[in-house]
Amino acid sequence: MDKTQMYADTAPVVPSAAPVPTGQPAPPVPAATGGRRGWWWHLGEMAIAMLVGMLLLGPLWDAAGTLLGVGATLGRPEVAALVMATNMTVGMTVWMRHRGHRWRGVGEMAATMYVPFLLLLVPFRAGLLDGDALLLGGHLLMVPAMVLVAVRHRHHTPTAVRRHPAVVALARRWPTGLALLMTVDMWVDPGVLSPWTMLVLPGGYLVIGVARRTLRGPGVLATQLAGLAAWVALTLVAVAAGGRTAAWLVAFGWLTHAGWDLVHHRTGRVVPRAYAEWCGVLDAALAAVMVLAILTAAG
Repeated sequence: MDKTQMYADTAPVVPSAAPVPTGQPAPPVPAATGGRRGWWWHLGEMAIAMLVGMLLLGPLWDAAGTLLGVGATLGRPEVAALVMATNMTVGMTVWMRHRGHRWRGVGEMAATMYVPFLLLLVPFRAGLLDGDALLLGGHLLMVPAMVLVAVRHRHHTPTAVRRHPAVVALARRWPTGLALLMTVDMWVDPGVLSPWTMLVLPGGYLVIGVARRTLRGPGVLATQLAGLAAWVALTLVAVAAGGRTAAWLVAFGWLTHAGWDLVHHRTGRVVPRAYAEWCGVLDAALAAVMVLAILTAAG
């Protein structure tokens, strides 16, 4: 995700040719904005950072609410909306600071998280909106607000940032981190997914392949269709078997798809390597959770 950075509070920084102190390697020099593609990529980064914030902090809020006896208060729509905005802001702030954006730019993007919900609190309090409309409307208004902020800063270049090698390594493995965060709830409460969820596994590759036009190579489409047929067959067998046998088949289906992801990650075909990494870690983690649930239930 080392793409062009877009926010800054100062004029573009001209990097020095002086050597960097040992142990503090400088990142690549920020380049000019990469046009429309870089702009959309930046918005995608923000969306992922917001999602990570919700996935990581959401369970912590739930645990704190239960521990302190304020779960009902946190469940109220207006409170839930502001908590959600906070979670998204934390994730977005961490990523923007990592990318070298200063606090003014971070503050403007943070405002796009809160202002939509705050505006809709007025009609919500007046009884013109219900809780679902408040949450949905806030998210819908958030999208154009983010776009406007991004457009306003589209010609700005961030300052250079020196990062510890460990931080750089973790940032490069963001698909793995995101996948693990998405399985936190299941590790707390292990369970077995429905057999029908296995149909999503080959479907994602076909959809992405069509969108990226990467199914045209020799044997590529045939391979993807063969994978689809295999997981459809496994799904039908699991549905017909039911019970413990179905549970093992579902875990096996998700685990084998992790191997499918590994092959695609190594070849770089059909899907981006970041997607293959994310999908592979997610599949393996979910398979492990399901095996844990099966063994726990058996005990």
